[in-house]
Amino acid sequence: MMNRDALTQAGLNLIQQALSIYDSDLRLAVCNRRFAEMFTLPERLTTIGASFEETIRHLVACGEYGEVDDPESFIATRVEQARAFEPHYMERTRANGRTISVEGAPLPQGGWVTVYTDITAMKQQEQLLRTRSELLSEEVLKRSEEVSAANRELASSNAALKEARRELTEIEARTRLTTEMMPAHLARVDASGHYTFSNRRLSSVMPGRPSDILGRHISEALGPAYDKVKPHLERALGGEQSIFEFTDDGSSRRIRAVFTPDPVEPGVYILSHDVTEETQARAALQQTRRRELAVQLTSGMAHDFANLLTIILGMQSKLARMVDAPEAEALITATLQAARRGGDLLNRIADITTHRAWRPEPVALARFLGELETLASPSLPAGVGLHIDARAEGDFLLDPGMLLDATLNLVLNAADACGETGRISVALRTVKDTWLELSVSDTGPGFSEEALRHGLDPFFTTKGGEGTGLGLAMVYDMVKLAGGEVKLANGAPGARVTLRLPLRRAEALSQTGLVLLVEDNADLRAQVREMLTGLGHTVAEAASVDEACALAEGLDVALVLSDITLEGERPGTVLPDLLPDLPVHLMTSLPPDHPLHAEGRRRAPLIAKPFTAAQLAAFLGHRRSAA
Repeated sequence: MMNRDALTQAGLNLIQQALSIYDSDLRLAVCNRRFAEMFTLPERLTTIGASFEETIRHLVACGEYGEVDDPESFIATRVEQARAFEPHYMERTRANGRTISVEGAPLPQGGWVTVYTDITAMKQQEQLLRTRSELLSEEVLKRSEEVSAANRELASSNAALKEARRELTEIEARTRLTTEMMPAHLARVDASGHYTFSNRRLSSVMPGRPSDILGRHISEALGPAYDKVKPHLERALGGEQSIFEFTDDGSSRRIRAVFTPDPVEPGVYILSHDVTEETQARAALQQTRRRELAVQLTSGMAHDFANLLTIILGMQSKLARMVDAPEAEALITATLQAARRGGDLLNRIADITTHRAWRPEPVALARFLGELETLASPSLPAGVGLHIDARAEGDFLLDPGMLLDATLNLVLNAADACGETGRISVALRTVKDTWLELSVSDTGPGFSEEALRHGLDPFFTTKGGEGTGLGLAMVYDMVKLAGGEVKLANGAPGARVTLRLPLRRAEALSQTGLVLLVEDNADLRAQVREMLTGLGHTVAEAASVDEACALAEGLDVALVLSDITLEGERPGTVLPDLLPDLPVHLMTSLPPDHPLHAEGRRRAPLIAKPFTAAQLAAFLGHRRSAA
């Protein structure tokens, strides 16, 4: 850098013009030797950092500007002009009789550059031409001089325009790069709906759509999704901003869009981004809150009802010992059965209202479906077949216990619908890298219209007194806790229940990998460290986000396991962004409805505290033995 600066200074010293650059604080940043020579400046005024005001004061004192009546006022005026510097070109005759041109231009970083050219010889030639030419009229000479001066000024203006164009080109390139790096689609359409700007991110927000859309109509770029946004576009073209969400059927992505009217000319600015994971987390949080409300409403009533059932059972048992009449025995037995059924119903209500959390861990789909077939087959009638179609392979982050319970519930419901003969199909597939879809269908009579409308409502049943109406409600509850959705439909023939769960692929962790453990509680850190070393890992420890980032730079880390609440101002939820090249797993003891808990679920795999070593092993992706 020093050598380059010396070369630059040497080059500036060789040019014939005087040059100076002052910064925005009116301090000298650069000058050449010619600047000092032209104005006979002392060394202190040609040293970096020299004051512009002191330089003007020195020039006034030396008579550079001729006789000045009020020097301080003159100096103050020149300083104020410098602070509001504008591009200019001028010619002036100095006190020593020489004529110079002064060309100045502001700099984008602040300050300005000025070039001084001695044009005395040029002026003398013009004067000589004027005095010796007998053929040229006074008017021609005058016009020639004006043209010459105008040309010099025009050359200065052209140089300023070229510099401004270069700066604008750089600004445009930086702006485009910035917009193209944003995880959202920024665009503008004109009054006819054709794109006049796009940051080429439409395909990342809505997979399957084109990136190069300039000049295209918005309907061509969005395809079938255009019908969903058209009313909002028309509203924005009418001058009203519109903020809305819609599901892109082509990619199964949930999109949030903002249509803002252009205040300058007819058109609409568009901001759209993918909020699929946010929507899934929001659905899970809403379901958790609903369940908490249900617990509050039902826990007290269930307790009292359980006491009443206990009294009824006790009194009926006592009555059975006291009454010998045959006709009374049937009544007593029926009463006891109804009371026990009420107890079973209370247990089911407790299952659906007690605290449950979706605890995802790596699950091999082939193994999961094998367990499902093993558990379900013995419970099916001999004439009912079970067919499993797995179109998705690999490991996914799922709660195997809750998902297995839900799927078994659906298979057994399908078996009841089939009767003694029929076929049940279980299919697994991925949908556009957004959902993991599990569907259970049968060859029974299908859902009634009422069941399609209310089948997911608690206590709705088509089995009369034999059903509790909580089976599908529990399935719905499980899926919503995961951030997914449930759909009921009829096929050809039979019924079909489809579960869509957020697709999260699991990455297996090497048994010998180094784990960066981030936990600010020393006791908890020691317990988790023992679990990790017991799994065969070496462990590096940190207590804050800053410490974790510093260690990650210098160590060969295989995985980061971090608590959400840490020392310092930043929570563990920022680590997936700060360490994008490392798999980050989170843990927390915060309740599911806490904002940081919801944020953690959205950003990375998350395990709730407390957990056992076996649960941690499954969470980190360790393969279980065949046994």
